[in-house]
Amino acid sequence: MTDYKLEAAKAAALMISAGQTIGLGGGKTIAYLVEQLAAQPALQASLTVTSSSFDTTALLHEKGFKLVAPAFVGRLDIYFDGCDVFDANLNALKSGGGIHVMEKLLASAADKFVLLGDESKAQPKLDTKYPMVVELLPQALEIVKQAITARYPQTRFVQRMSTGKIGALISDNGNLLADVYFEAFPDLEQLDIQVKMLPGVVGHSLFFQMAQQAVIAGEEGVKYIYPAVNHQVNG
Repeated sequence: MTDYKLEAAKAAALMISAGQTIGLGGGKTIAYLVEQLAAQPALQASLTVTSSSFDTTALLHEKGFKLVAPAFVGRLDIYFDGCDVFDANLNALKSGGGIHVMEKLLASAADKFVLLGDESKAQPKLDTKYPMVVELLPQALEIVKQAITARYPQTRFVQRMSTGKIGALISDNGNLLADVYFEAFPDLEQLDIQVKMLPGVVGHSLFFQMAQQAVIAGEEGVKYIYPAVNHQVNG
């Protein structure tokens, strides 16, 4: 059986040129991409790489890549990442890992942000089974919860709790995470602005008009997808 995530990773590897500074997110497709690059020693040696993911960073270190911390990156040639789902305009939800704040930071620094995955990721509209994840200051939990549920009354606000210890799940930045489930997504542009402007919110997992391209693989092969509506990326 064909591994479509691997096929997408192979296609992504062909988009990388010697000497570039690249950023990588997390997940299985990105791990495949790391393996593809590591199999090309000359290309690997020429690259400077950073990542928003602890797991990906560990793999890059294991494979001997030239790593730089995100704090010392001002610009990336290209940033690759997976997602839960993206729509026809490449608006994406990246909710699973809870590292969307760092992912969005690196995506914003890239000349080109590319979504990777299998064909199931591409849907006409965002699927409401995936929440918008909000990272927020611990002191802001109740204030942010009340603000979101008041503005969007048909939502469920669920704080993420740890499965490895008693208590709240803490983000890589030392903050709390909460899943916001919508019955139907409101206007995405307004949602993007209104939630990130709430005092106490560090960031959310809706990537609105950030990706320039998606590379997906499925039964019909690899597809290169662009936004249905042109927009200014990373502006």
